[in-house]
Amino acid sequence: MKPRLNRLFNPHSGRALDVAVDHGAFHEHAFIAGIEDMAATVATLVAAGPDAIQLTLGQAPLLQSIAGKQKPGLVLRTDIANVYGNPLESPLHSVHVPDAIEVAVRLDAVAVCVNLLDLPGHPDVREQCIRSILALRSDAERWGMPLMIEPLVMQTNSAAGGYAVDGDTKKIVTLVRQARELGADLIKADPTDDIADYHLVVQAAADTPVLVRGGGRVDDRVLLERTQAVLDQGARGIVYGRNVIQHDHPAGITAALMAVVHENASVDDALALIGGTR
Repeated sequence: MKPRLNRLFNPHSGRALDVAVDHGAFHEHAFIAGIEDMAATVATLVAAGPDAIQLTLGQAPLLQSIAGKQKPGLVLRTDIANVYGNPLESPLHSVHVPDAIEVAVRLDAVAVCVNLLDLPGHPDVREQCIRSILALRSDAERWGMPLMIEPLVMQTNSAAGGYAVDGDTKKIVTLVRQARELGADLIKADPTDDIADYHLVVQAAADTPVLVRGGGRVDDRVLLERTQAVLDQGARGIVYGRNVIQHDHPAGITAALMAVVHENASVDDALALIGGTR
């Protein structure tokens, strides 16, 4: 394991909670609800104390300008795509920042994150992602920067426009396996529709740690139960965004998630922490 990951994973539980706040990169207005004031959002999250915060190169200095060595680690988003808009733009694209690894080193990131998109009818976008991954991995190996690949199996979202997550187990397993083959140091994967299948995703990643995406907003109990289920099947942590930053009590839900991730707290005990942390 690359040394930087020692600052991502908790030394006692061996797990991690990364809060994703990189949504503004994807040019979709609905994604920035709750994070309109990024300085305030980052300050709130730093006080809540997750293991890492996932930010873009433009917003990362908000975290790294904060003094002290106990603040969350930085996971740097390295790519931009236009697959979520309503209506969709044409052509679709996914592009990476050419000097992203050097930027990540200068910003003292613990890892970088890049998409591996699988969109129905658009193999060209997956090819763009693969080319980005290969380019980033070359630099990442040179600089000792851990590469988190985010395999996203998507389906057409006729109701809301753009693309939405496809939770088909076979599709997720196949794309996670490709991420592993491409040399991922970490894999950030969606939950499966049948959450009891998640051990198959972990198996496909082999010894590459799997962190589970949160996706859209869900009920607190559902979120915590799902978190517990994927951890029980071998996931090494979670990467949640909107379920934290759009929550009425971001610090409270962070405390609840940290309790489940690091202390194996029960769902009921974790729920009790939400209202108590304002």
